[in-house]
Amino acid sequence: MISFNRPIVMLDFEATGISCNTDRITEVAALRIVDGQITDRFVSLVNCGVRIPSFITQLTGISQAMVNKAPPASEVVPALIEFIGSDALSAHNASFDAKFLLAESQRVNLLPQYQGLHCTLKLSRRLFPGMSNYKLATLAASLGIRFQGTAHRAEADAEVSAHLLIHIAQHLAQTCQMQQIDLDLLEKISKTVAAKVPEFLNKQNLKSTDTEKNPNL
Repeated sequence: MISFNRPIVMLDFEATGISCNTDRITEVAALRIVDGQITDRFVSLVNCGVRIPSFITQLTGISQAMVNKAPPASEVVPALIEFIGSDALSAHNASFDAKFLLAESQRVNLLPQYQGLHCTLKLSRRLFPGMSNYKLATLAASLGIRFQGTAHRAEADAEVSAHLLIHIAQHLAQTCQMQQIDLDLLEKISKTVAAKVPEFLNKQNLKSTDTEKNPNL
């Protein structure tokens, strides 16, 4: 089983809009990936005491009645931060989820403690060039990853994103001849210009081959 060198938590929020300053979260899912498998999950609707716009209900299926019955953010957010702990964090379009995580954490006077942030959107653009777009549904269809629930719900999106990340690990393992993927490699790929990624991966492959031939390198 291809794995990462450290546990990584895949995060997905549903929210009332796209601004972490004025909008609030309505649902969260966090799935922990260990040894190439989803081993634990944290999923909850969230009551932030705000009105759910009708277009959000149409998009996600999350209604005002659903969040009114949900636990408050003051309970969900601390539990989420504890669940993530100091593991690495990932999301599809990670800057969106990281900003909402920070904003909601600050509202309860806490700070996330995760170590490292990895974006499956950025990684997919660099590793799977030529797609019409890099929306989660497009990537899932192109790579043979099935939605297990409803798109635009936090758990379903997080699960597909987690399987996308596992697919990325398998792709890198095959391309670079590795049995375990160091999360630092993901960061380096994300920071590499897309056109130079094939050359970068080829160098990683050569390093892996040399190390295999001479373990003392």
